[in-house]
Amino acid sequence: MVQGRVVILAGSPADMAHVDAIQRALGSFGIMSLVRIASAHKTPCRLLDMIGRYEAEEIPTVYITVAGRSNALSGLVDAATPYPVIACPPPSEQWAMVDIWSSLRMPSGVAPALILDPANAALFVAKLFALENTELRGRIASFQKQNADRLIEEDEKVLKAGRAE
Repeated sequence: MVQGRVVILAGSPADMAHVDAIQRALGSFGIMSLVRIASAHKTPCRLLDMIGRYEAEEIPTVYITVAGRSNALSGLVDAATPYPVIACPPPSEQWAMVDIWSSLRMPSGVAPALILDPANAALFVAKLFALENTELRGRIASFQKQNADRLIEEDEKVLKAGRAE
């Protein structure tokens, strides 16, 4: 059992497909999460109240923030908690990519991690919780071995096809 909680904060309902991908990846490691919608721009008081309630429960928490355009959400959450914050912004159709500039340019003393891929954000959370959870470390090791085994299989296919010298 993972000792801690993951709170995924979406900036708007438009971010839910990205949130769902994060939740699926967390679930593959046996990590449950809860989702909330809050905006640093539109509902800052509500957001800070939400964080305050989580902090009062004294349960180790990792926050994953999912916000496009301006990433004030990650900065505000990070400034309001001593726990890790991971910014995982969704792809932007407007920019034909992910708008990462506001995630990269945080002010001093505000340090959310930036991980673009939802599955990698979940893996990072799993590694944080694995610091004190041997069972989770085993699941991560198994995941990493599967990834390596797939590459080895692909390399063997290339060799059999005569594409290597």
